[in-house]
Amino acid sequence: MKDNPKSLRPKIRLEKRAGGKYVTVISGLHTYGSARLEKIAKELKAGCGAGGTVKNCSIEIQGDHIKFIQTWFANDPAL
Repeated sequence: MKDNPKSLRPKIRLEKRAGGKYVTVISGLHTYGSARLEKIAKELKAGCGAGGTVKNCSIEIQGDHIKFIQTWFANDPAL
């Protein structure tokens, strides 16, 4: 990720849900707007090969994909 102090840094965390399933949650992107969040979620879901959604200005990807998502955000020139 760029070292621009004005750019938002996504907060990536792993949550354990009911039934013992994990969800990777990306938050801190609330200023991006819903259309941009949906586009990012679509790219992440395709890259991870997993389902996901956008909820409450956060992106949720099914499963433990922290490493992939960190790499994706670090290499994305549009962010």
